[in-house]
Amino acid sequence: MKKIAIFGAGGFGKEVMMLIEQINASKLQWQILGFYDDGVEKGTIINEYEVLGNLADLNAVTGDISVAVAIGDSQIRFDIISRLSNPQLSYPVLMHPNVLTGKYVTIEEGAIITANNILTVNIEVGKFVILNLTCTVGHDAILEDFTSFMPSVNISGGVVVREGVYVGTGAQILNNIEIGAWTKVGAGAVVKESLPAHCTAVGVPAINVKYHE
Repeated sequence: MKKIAIFGAGGFGKEVMMLIEQINASKLQWQILGFYDDGVEKGTIINEYEVLGNLADLNAVTGDISVAVAIGDSQIRFDIISRLSNPQLSYPVLMHPNVLTGKYVTIEEGAIITANNILTVNIEVGKFVILNLTCTVGHDAILEDFTSFMPSVNISGGVVVREGVYVGTGAQILNNIEIGAWTKVGAGAVVKESLPAHCTAVGVPAINVKYHE
């Protein structure tokens, strides 16, 4: 079995631990080591697993270890990955056994796809993408690196979601539009038209309410 640790011991980290346990229940694949987190004291026990240290400790680990970066915020996840320099770390795709995928779906390293997601056909999922519970992704969609989709997001066909976009719970993105890099879409929003980069959009229909770095 391969060894795996989770970076991030918060709520989503606990859910990713559950995901790995459910993967193991379907087919034993992972020896779970525990958590790493910069904000939780080493030795703390969370849901029966130990916090083994912080990011510096993870960078000092010897031997091959897989890591799931369980941070829901796109920017923070990007920053953490940029600081993980240990060449012995690898970042597997973690996908719940009940996820439904069609043909010609590509999923790159570090992606985390939780229970009850549906990905149809001809879809590209980039590096370190998070698809939280019960999302749907339509045909010919492109989800670039570090994008984050909270529970029950619906992504229609032909949608392009650029790097680092964060989409809140229950949002809907309609066909053949593009969301610019590092934009944030509020919970429950309905995106009917393309959005520029570095904006925050909320409402039904979603409108750009501010720009950010």
